[in-house]
Amino acid sequence: MRKNIVKELRVNREIRTREVRLIGETGGQLGVFPLERALQIASERGLDLVEVAPTSSPPVCRLLDYGRYRYEQTKKERKARKGQKGAVLKEIRIRPRVKDHDLETKIRVARKLLEAGDKVKVFIFFRGREITHPEIGLKLLQKVADSLKDIAALDGTPSSEERYMSLVFSPILSKHTKKTAVEEQV
Repeated sequence: MRKNIVKELRVNREIRTREVRLIGETGGQLGVFPLERALQIASERGLDLVEVAPTSSPPVCRLLDYGRYRYEQTKKERKARKGQKGAVLKEIRIRPRVKDHDLETKIRVARKLLEAGDKVKVFIFFRGREITHPEIGLKLLQKVADSLKDIAALDGTPSSEERYMSLVFSPILSKHTKKTAVEEQV
């Protein structure tokens, strides 16, 4: 089942007012008419009467082919959505007893993800008795934050839930977007 993208408007007999301000198919104002007369004009021209501004006094209705209008609006909205890129949240998992080289590798991966424009959530997973030393996890998160502070901003503070501790990093794109915009012009 597909969700309607276009906002539903009242059409023809769904309109519940006595008088309407009528706009023609070219955009010119035709005047204020009783609803029955406006419906008659619409049917004579083979168009629909569509309420475009229900809150004004009197409500504004327009003569147009409603099916075509909905089709065009759907196309516009799909095109607009296609251009959007949602912020993707990537996860990196680290153990408290990770070695320095492995931590540097994880930080390098996080740096690449941040440079690509994704958010990164770093998890510290505790197993067994490791949970009795949360300060080790905080030190690791602090080390990661210090390494990424030039390209990332922290989203909040480290959160601790059951057997893991996490911290979210957002990319700071001001430097990178300016750089790429200049490179594209050259």
